[in-house]
Amino acid sequence: MSRRTDRSAAGVAALAADRPPRRRRANRVPVVLLLPALLGLAFLVLPVVGLLVRAPWSSLSDQLTSTEVWEALRLSLVCATAATGVSLVLGVPLAWLLARTDLPGRRLVRALVTLPLVLPPVVGGVALLLVLGRRGIVGSWLDSAFGITLPFTTTGVIIAEAFVAMPFLVISVEGALRAADPRYEEAAATLGASRLTAFRRVTLPLIAPGIAAGAVLAWARALGEFGATITFAGNFPGRTQTMPLAVYLAMESDPEAAIALSLVLLVVSVAVLVGLRERWMSAP
Repeated sequence: MSRRTDRSAAGVAALAADRPPRRRRANRVPVVLLLPALLGLAFLVLPVVGLLVRAPWSSLSDQLTSTEVWEALRLSLVCATAATGVSLVLGVPLAWLLARTDLPGRRLVRALVTLPLVLPPVVGGVALLLVLGRRGIVGSWLDSAFGITLPFTTTGVIIAEAFVAMPFLVISVEGALRAADPRYEEAAATLGASRLTAFRRVTLPLIAPGIAAGAVLAWARALGEFGATITFAGNFPGRTQTMPLAVYLAMESDPEAAIALSLVLLVVSVAVLVGLRERWMSAP
């Protein structure tokens, strides 16, 4: 019985080999899915197209070189960069704590860290005022002991932007740490390296792409922050007026300037997407 079965199986395989391969059927998208997909694409793309079509290209250079726009650009770039620096200094150790230690209540801590992602920015600004304002829990002590006032200052802009941007960096770095093999750190420890040395010379080079991606995302988020900034730092030209705030203010008096600033933010967003494209495309 086994020989007959083997012969019949061999015959079927030979016949299958002689037959020409069947062409794969084209993947046809059902109309019931294609129509909503096209509508969704148009919903996301048309506003950007409208911004490009209505942009004052002839006077764009004059708009971007005006004193008010330049001050907003400069302040936005400086504050976003400083907020990213704060996020790196505080966020990388926090991500390591979440990924490499058995911290009690780690799930709760992770939820609190990611809370600014879902918290309305205006609510975040109000929370910062209640803590760091002149009558806040910490702000009153800073004011009375050191004379430090944070709300409605450039430092307040940096704090507000770091508050909303740091979770992006923590999530990215924590994911990179979980993907990195901890045996390299253990090998460094067996060779006599301290935990700090192993982190600096082994762990950081391994997670450098994750840190870079998180820093870019945090910088872009800080650059576009509006709600927490205007609530905690106000909208004072040259001191706390960033690009999103300048866009909001210009829409009432100078729409062309608002469009010009919006184009700058659009270019930055596209640059961030291009910079992270390879990381996203290589992700499983």
